Amino acid sequence: MRFTTEVEDDTDLPKKFTFNPKEGIDNPALVISDDTEPDVRPRLCALKREQGQCFGFYLSKDAGCGGHVVRQVEPWSCAERGGVREGDRVLEVNENFVDDKDHWTVVLKIQASGLQLYLLVLSAQDYGIAVSEGRDLLSIARAHSGEGCSRPRLCHITKEPGCGLGLNIIPVEAGERGCYRLSPVNQGPAERAGIKNGDRLIWINGAMVSSLTHGALSKRVKKCEDHVTVLAIDSTSEESYVRRRLPIIPAFAKTHNLPYMPKTLHLAQVPQGYGFLLRQEKLRSGCIAHMLREIDPGSPAETAGMEDGELLLAVNGEQVEDAEHEDIVSKIRQSGQQVTFTTISVPGRNYFTQLGISPLLFYEDHIPKRERFSQPPLHNEEARANPHCPRLCVLHKESTGFGFNLGCIQYKPGAFISQVANGSTGERAGLCEGDVVVEVNGQNVEEEYFDEVVRLIKEGGTTLKLLVVEGQQLQRLRNIRQTTSSGLIPQNIEVRHVHTHIQYMHFVNSVTLLKA
Repeated sequence: MRFTTEVEDDTDLPKKFTFNPKEGIDNPALVISDDTEPDVRPRLCALKREQGQCFGFYLSKDAGCGGHVVRQVEPWSCAERGGVREGDRVLEVNENFVDDKDHWTVVLKIQASGLQLYLLVLSAQDYGIAVSEGRDLLSIARAHSGEGCSRPRLCHITKEPGCGLGLNIIPVEAGERGCYRLSPVNQGPAERAGIKNGDRLIWINGAMVSSLTHGALSKRVKKCEDHVTVLAIDSTSEESYVRRRLPIIPAFAKTHNLPYMPKTLHLAQVPQGYGFLLRQEKLRSGCIAHMLREIDPGSPAETAGMEDGELLLAVNGEQVEDAEHEDIVSKIRQSGQQVTFTTISVPGRNYFTQLGISPLLFYEDHIPKRERFSQPPLHNEEARANPHCPRLCVLHKESTGFGFNLGCIQYKPGAFISQVANGSTGERAGLCEGDVVVEVNGQNVEEEYFDEVVRLIKEGGTTLKLLVVEGQQLQRLRNIRQTTSSGLIPQNIEVRHVHTHIQYMHFVNSVTLLKA
């Protein structure tokens, strides 16, 4: 057997390339470019756990360290198997960009994700490169998803007289199971709820439609009373999820027209307390819930918008639905004089239970920084008239301690507050740098030396009451002592306000981690 080839005319072939140093490169096919910027590649990590199992990593928001940082990935855990590594920065949680979100908002999203968690992460090195070069982290995350890809939509549709749901469910191919497109009536209930013509139906009232025949799906829709909740996505985005091997689940969705959502309550304590009762009750569904009851008129609870019978979902951004009653009470007490609650009504909780998802899944409100809270009211009329009078500060010990440093002047009795940690129970209680400690848990310490003051603080347990006064006001109070009966400031005290001191004691730790 012979192989033959035909030689075509070579008139169209490119001529021989010549290089003239004076003219430069005359071959347009050659391109010389500068070195490109380092390639920053995010990784998608899929974590799947069993009921009662942790994902196996800690999430940290360290001071001076950008992003939400992965710490202490446990060996053989879901996180390690899913590709999560020590020091990774989390860009997205379940397709939600979170690098610019408050730390506790990210925590809630992870806690509410259920048995599946999808994290888009950058290595510590890549994150540092991106930040140093001023690159847009949101654009990096979106580029990973692909152009034209939109998140699925969770839409709540309410029936209306005359048109019902205003929605037609059509099989993509006759006889094919589990593949349906949606056709909403123009300006009907479904279209107003966020359904678009040609959307693919993924999920209805908590059930995936992938295994349902058209007849079974029609029966399910007819059983709906006056509303239905569906998960839908456009066909282009569906192809993107399939290409990336991602399931289309409610955790990825944007919400449209949902009838219930969690709400945030910010409470600042007064001498009479917060003005509500926390009670553990059994719901009709058989579930045990932590209920907010007996709201006092005019109390901080009522002012914040608390309603009798609401369920408590989270305290200061930490999920507490499954916590013991005593543990929740302890968290509230440790919060000091200010606390943030996330709540929902009983019908709202039942709604999300029927859908099989957590109401915290779509919680977007940021937990406020402690500085945003108003200062708690002072405890007497003189204090209201004069903010420089002695102040009684009540601190509840947290996992990070009391949140202040105590200092003294060498060889002199007495102690003062040398530093107060931002956001700590010490700051919330009203301690200020330079305050002089007058009493510890009711015992006068003006003439006590540093070690004795420290001992009294440590022996006080988890609750600490400090009577303090601004350092510069001591002389004024000493001068008026003879006209007061409080005996707060003795005449013979000697005070020197110094910026350097020899001895100090830390009552604050530096790093807090969240176990996921």
